[in-house]
Amino acid sequence: MSIHESGENYLEAILNIRERTGKCRSVDIAKELGFSKPSVSKMTKELKENNFINIDKSNDISLSEKGMQIALAISERHEIIAKVLIMLGVPDDIALTDACKIEHDLSPASFERIKEYYNKHKN
Repeated sequence: MSIHESGENYLEAILNIRERTGKCRSVDIAKELGFSKPSVSKMTKELKENNFINIDKSNDISLSEKGMQIALAISERHEIIAKVLIMLGVPDDIALTDACKIEHDLSPASFERIKEYYNKHKN
């Protein structure tokens, strides 16, 4: 399975939830993403089968090494794109929403240039 936008969103959500609370369950993902519990169950099953996540006996969901790499990359893209948009005068709430849309479709080359721009101008 190659990971698609929906899967990336799940991995990023798991990362964010675990950073905030130290644990993550399906109900937390459903609440975070606004999806139904059956939808979350289906996707987490798929992510587990493809070694992006681990689920322990108490149903705590964690990222595998492969899932963590993707989640961290998506999170970085989201954060930097949002910050650049905010630097350009886009209101915070719109910048965060737009960054979520852009982060999945932006080429690595374009993201690297945006990242360079941000690092050069962030002060």
